[in-house]
Amino acid sequence: MWVAVGALAVTAVACQSSGKDSGNVAESGPRSDPKRPNVVFVLTDDLSSDLVNHMPHVKEMQKAGTSFANYTVTDSLCCPSRSSIFTGKYPHNTGVFTNTPPDGGFDTFNKRGNEDRTFATELKKQGYRTAMMGKYLNGYEPDMTVGGEKNYVPPGWDEWDVAGNGYKEYDYTLNENGRTVDYGREPKDYLTDVVSDKGQDFIGESAQDGKPFMLDISTFAPHGPATPAPQDEGKYPNLPSPKPPAYNTTPEKAPTWLADKKPLTAQQQKKITTTYRKRVRAVQAVDRMIGDLQKRLKKEGVYDNTVFAFASDNGFHMGQYRLMPGKQTAFDTDVNVPLVMTGPGIRKGATSKAVASNIDLCPTFTDLGGATPDAAADGRSLVPLLKGATPDDWPQSALIEHHGPNTAPNDPDKPRKGSGNPPSYEAVRTDTYTYVEYKNGAREYYDRSEDPDQLHNIYGQLSAERKKALSAAVAELRTCKGSKECSEAATTRTV
Repeated sequence: MWVAVGALAVTAVACQSSGKDSGNVAESGPRSDPKRPNVVFVLTDDLSSDLVNHMPHVKEMQKAGTSFANYTVTDSLCCPSRSSIFTGKYPHNTGVFTNTPPDGGFDTFNKRGNEDRTFATELKKQGYRTAMMGKYLNGYEPDMTVGGEKNYVPPGWDEWDVAGNGYKEYDYTLNENGRTVDYGREPKDYLTDVVSDKGQDFIGESAQDGKPFMLDISTFAPHGPATPAPQDEGKYPNLPSPKPPAYNTTPEKAPTWLADKKPLTAQQQKKITTTYRKRVRAVQAVDRMIGDLQKRLKKEGVYDNTVFAFASDNGFHMGQYRLMPGKQTAFDTDVNVPLVMTGPGIRKGATSKAVASNIDLCPTFTDLGGATPDAAADGRSLVPLLKGATPDDWPQSALIEHHGPNTAPNDPDKPRKGSGNPPSYEAVRTDTYTYVEYKNGAREYYDRSEDPDQLHNIYGQLSAERKKALSAAVAELRTCKGSKECSEAATTRTV
């Protein structure tokens, strides 16, 4: 099917080509259409929706483009979420469920061959210049040797400027196209600003080259310790932290891991406020980067032919459900994150309520680049939704897969005391409800149309038939493979 995007015509596809003739999919080389859009993707780390209020350039993006109200991540954890973004696949198909081996991390992503089938490898085949900057996957180190290649750079990237442990924003090392470069503690070394400058340079070089380009800038901000840029230190000294209805309370009939949480103490609430202020300071540099990238696109005369996307790898709870700052739950605080896209042919000031997931980003980017469909990807291209059309067979549910509790000592996302560390679960999230199925037998069901803050677990009130249908929906989704099968599982089993 062909879908027009402004002056563009792009195929509505699943994701990248497998490079093989499947019998109904033809191989293709670079397209000669010079009007294929550039793509700039800014991915943040642990950014929750409440931080957008403090990001004026993102708010302008919401006015200039389309937001996705029901955008869900496959897990509220860095590495599995990013693996899904790169490949368009659920964790059960990437094999990446956590941040560390044996069931997660860069090592697992690499050994399972995922790096050979990403939006970068496909866009490069289509003639795009590609760049990856900032944070890649947990466990990746700039000086590591992989497959005999020292200072390893994954396939598909023309420009590679990636850090290992860049959470502190200072005293880090970048792998710059196979060469390691150390950065210190000077203001000029602040990591978000460094990748912003490199991103602008890449835009300028690509515009001069005349090729379409894809720029992926993944910040470490606002992940803890949420270090601000020098000019943002000390800002917002009296900013209160949000206290939504779920703050400092637990749901009725909460699962065992959550049910015994005591009310937050005054000291804990003070710490939450302090953490929130740090996070707001940290995203100021990200927001400025967005504005600077947009300015450079305009200066080079390519802004009007660039799709600009902003998202987060997962959300973050801060006091909701009596939990200290953290993630990894199936609550909307952790799995429902911002996704905003602007560009040619994209509706302005619009909000799509259709179910979307991070497995849809790879298909969307490769669709925009004119790539051949790959039936192995689980997601769908968002291009029709960006145009304002929702296909009749569009998925009605998103799958969340989590392995826990997380106890890996070397994991930067290991939950701190009181932040919540749920056991393994699978969850289904639609536009109206969330259903969670824990491996230990516990169940949760929240009717978000009536209970948007997820404070009333009404699973026990459901009929036997409804419970059976929900369990069947999870069973089918957690084993599905490919866009056709996963779309059917996300539609026909939805109740």
